[in-house]
Amino acid sequence: MSRPTAIGYLRRDVSGCSQPWHETQIRSLAKRFGYELAKTVVFGADTDGPVDRLLNVVRAVGAEAVVVPSAEHFGGKVPERVVRVCDVITVSPQYTYARSYASPFLGDGA
Repeated sequence: MSRPTAIGYLRRDVSGCSQPWHETQIRSLAKRFGYELAKTVVFGADTDGPVDRLLNVVRAVGAEAVVVPSAEHFGGKVPERVVRVCDVITVSPQYTYARSYASPFLGDGA
């Protein structure tokens, strides 16, 4: 049985000299949560549209989750549009922003 896929994500300008440690934390948490880490996407401050680019990678590999050192790597707040596509798991503090699925029981007027 194959494990679900995750993508690591970090911003090198946020990690600074801690980048190797952050990458280790991403790999460790993904493994502990039962994910196969496909790759870690690393962007810098000069990357245009980092969230759009991250979502392109998530969709291309069919990732179920993005593991990130902290919300600071998204500018302080995990983008809702990422959570609509996959779970986002922060290392510190450890928290899962679970994507929500539309219930088949809601909205039918019954």
